[in-house]
Amino acid sequence: MQLIDIGFGNRLAADRILAVVRPDSMPVKTMIAVAREEGRLIDATMGRKTAAVAVTDSGHVVLSYLTPERIAAAAKGEEDHA
Repeated sequence: MQLIDIGFGNRLAADRILAVVRPDSMPVKTMIAVAREEGRLIDATMGRKTAAVAVTDSGHVVLSYLTPERIAAAAKGEEDHA
């Protein structure tokens, strides 16, 4: 199982991620709000500004301060993140 670094030592299982998107659009903001209400939101930003939102196959929504590009690069093994 490959684990992808999403910042601050937090990791996600690569095979469980359906999408990694930016948090700027209204549909994504609505998805975050609904996930928060339903207890499916995982905030891994450590208080930083959210730059990426990962959606998992279990319906969980994960917030990260890393950009989607940096997460994709980590998934490919191109970069090592903090």
